[in-house]
Amino acid sequence: MTGANQTERSEDWLNQHHKVLMELADCYAEMGQPDTARDYYSRAAALAPGEPGPYVGMGVLAIQAQDPSRAIEAFQTAVQIDPRCSEGWGGLAMVHHQLHSYSAAFQMYLKCLELDTDNLMALLGLFQTSCQMGSFAKIIEYLDLYLQRHPHDTSVLFCLATLYAREGIFDKARSTLSALLAVQPEHQQAAQMLAQISAEMAKPN
Repeated sequence: MTGANQTERSEDWLNQHHKVLMELADCYAEMGQPDTARDYYSRAAALAPGEPGPYVGMGVLAIQAQDPSRAIEAFQTAVQIDPRCSEGWGGLAMVHHQLHSYSAAFQMYLKCLELDTDNLMALLGLFQTSCQMGSFAKIIEYLDLYLQRHPHDTSVLFCLATLYAREGIFDKARSTLSALLAVQPEHQQAAQMLAQISAEMAKPN
């Protein structure tokens, strides 16, 4: 067997072993056994130090344990290893959001969405921080992008309609609410908002 073949087989073994360790860690995390999950994440990190996944997993465990400093450390390690790790940026955003550091959370949600425009958690987090900061232009752009691929997502449609209404763009708010109600006619908040917007638009200038 040549040296190249031996190297390839060694890499295959490392990849497979790393995958097994990650699957075990995720499984124990879902079963509510964080200490065992953390041990497997640590073993996976030692086996493949260039992979961000184990640190994302440890960050999630730290969030669940309400340990923000450890969570930030883990997620920061993940994005240092791979600056394109959207899960790491999303995790950092969540922790800063929980700490009421809305400006930092906003920027990190944006970074997450730049890397993964389909990340609903980051999208809704960005919407929440936008409402808390009163900054809406950027989130409208990302909501629109998301809805181009997921046009029937009623939670995102309602967020977008809310932002249009806040910005006084009533025609777009009304059309967005109509699209939502076509998918989910029983959505009471949407129906109430549509009635309010229609009444506002009917007022004489």
